[in-house]
Amino acid sequence: MKKLLNILYVSTQGAYLRKEGLSLVVEIEKEIRLRVPIHNLQGVVCFGNVLCSPFLLGHCAENQVEVSFLTQYGKYLASVRGPVSGNVLLRRQQYRLADTPEFALNLSRTILQAKLANARNVVLRGKRDGYGNADELEKLAIRLRQYILALSRAKTPDDLRGIEGEAARSYFAAFNPLLTQQQEAFAFTTRSRRPPLDRINALLSFLYTLLMHDITSALETNGLDPCVGFLHTDRPGRKSLALDLLEEFRPWLADRLALSLINRQQIQPRDFRNEESGAVLLNDDGRKKVLDAWQKRKQEEVLHPFIDEKIPLGLFPHVQALLLARYIRGDIDGYPPVFWK
Repeated sequence: MKKLLNILYVSTQGAYLRKEGLSLVVEIEKEIRLRVPIHNLQGVVCFGNVLCSPFLLGHCAENQVEVSFLTQYGKYLASVRGPVSGNVLLRRQQYRLADTPEFALNLSRTILQAKLANARNVVLRGKRDGYGNADELEKLAIRLRQYILALSRAKTPDDLRGIEGEAARSYFAAFNPLLTQQQEAFAFTTRSRRPPLDRINALLSFLYTLLMHDITSALETNGLDPCVGFLHTDRPGRKSLALDLLEEFRPWLADRLALSLINRQQIQPRDFRNEESGAVLLNDDGRKKVLDAWQKRKQEEVLHPFIDEKIPLGLFPHVQALLLARYIRGDIDGYPPVFWK
């Protein structure tokens, strides 16, 4: 089993990362703030004006530590990584199957069924915990179940995407009832991405970015091409397979954490800033709070339903990427997504 290593998130503007022996050193205003052995790291994520020495980038690439660069507010820019892992035969098979309509349709349906089932369980968990109007949440859960059944009747990828879009609107309608604290400050109206137009969308987008980074790394580690997917169409610069795998994780890993941070008042309105463009973004303090909660969440051990073993949540993307690779190779009969309960 792969060991869960740390991901170093650097959000302090003006920080400088360099190599010292076999370690990564973080300097802020020429003062060393952190020194960590490279073998203890799985990845490095730099937000905004964070500089890395060329020698450090080479050292990270040699040790399979991916270094990603994002804007200060979480928009992905680029990554530096070492040689592609895995063998060419797996990727060639992935490309062939991505162009096989029946295979792509069935895999996409499986992923979306897991996504909607997990979204439904988020709603039902809220109902059990006494959040919001129980009757309203029950109606939303019933509606999501109907969408899950409708997926089995879909004939084309466009049918799947249409059902998923309608289901997403119903699911996000549950967010306001699921908020027990700060309802006015974090009122949810509609999903907005580029840019997020309210605080809860800003929080969700940031968590999805963090999750996307972990999933992309997991796919690369297991020899798959994160840019060639089955549900999401090919587009230059789009990591379609990573977006595919992201779907089953969104509700129970990112959305639940967002709701918990708001309801526990660990994240508050003062942790956001409003841009002149209308965008609402996490500020420095807000990002640090979310990153801390995200790292702690990934350390929690949960029973993986397929391998029947307790593992940290941070390893789930790697297990799912491994299972997907095995399915593409033909080693197992179907891809087993994560159904969260």
